[in-house]
Amino acid sequence: MNPVVHFEMPAQDRKRMGDFYANVFGWNIQHLGPEMMDYVVVHTAETDENNMVKQPGAINGGFYQRTEDPALNAPSVVISVNNIRDHIKKVTAAGGKILGDVMPIPGIGDWVSFIDTEGNRVSMLQPKGI
Repeated sequence: MNPVVHFEMPAQDRKRMGDFYANVFGWNIQHLGPEMMDYVVVHTAETDENNMVKQPGAINGGFYQRTEDPALNAPSVVISVNNIRDHIKKVTAAGGKILGDVMPIPGIGDWVSFIDTEGNRVSMLQPKGI
């Protein structure tokens, strides 16, 4: 099985959203720069030197800029895969639609989003080193 390893939520104001979750739930918030599309990394549990959660079953997440596209404006999950190119073929063969090209995330791995057969945006991540 391929596990869910990350969540994502859209935000109109990522700083305000980060402050909310930091204050309410104690999450650690890391604002990335424009080279990473101003993405906000969210640590919901203690992480190791590779930013992986130490607590089994816990996942981290992120906030991205809300857009006008309704398919992109709902929380989504990221699924870990061992071969992103093979899974792109599987998504397409099963009726899904890949959104854009595979994007390398420095120090993390390769990532791509897709729309499933029900219109949900989901992402896949091939962790670095796999």
